[in-house]
Amino acid sequence: MPSPLLLCTDGSEEAVGALSAGLDLVGRDHDLVLVCVMDAPDEGALAGSGHAGPELSLEEYEHRVSQAREEAVSAIEKARGDLTLPGAQVRILPGEPGPAICKIATETSARAIVIGSRGRGGLKRVFLGSVSDYVVRHAPCSVIVTRI
Repeated sequence: MPSPLLLCTDGSEEAVGALSAGLDLVGRDHDLVLVCVMDAPDEGALAGSGHAGPELSLEEYEHRVSQAREEAVSAIEKARGDLTLPGAQVRILPGEPGPAICKIATETSARAIVIGSRGRGGLKRVFLGSVSDYVVRHAPCSVIVTRI
């Protein structure tokens, strides 16, 4: 399989707009993979420490994971429909967004990653972090960042 182009989305209008702008730059003549990192709780929430019990019951944990997966599937389907990408592959990933995106880029030998940035500057980026900033610094391939 040729090296794919990863299109990263969270399902927001801004993210879909960023992907559209990225596709305008690189074209659609690539193997495209829509990527969404689901916002699920960490498995550590099931374990307690010391005298404290777990943060979540198994039932609550499974409910939250299921809900996160549904939201990720919805985000992917929105992007797929809005961008008219019926043949794009789909990858829904667990974990922290930046590292998860870089990991899938390595595993798939991605040609490039297209991702949006909200354009936070200075102090906001320091305190809130930035997925696109992390990806630019750690990705094993080229990264196309479009402004949201």
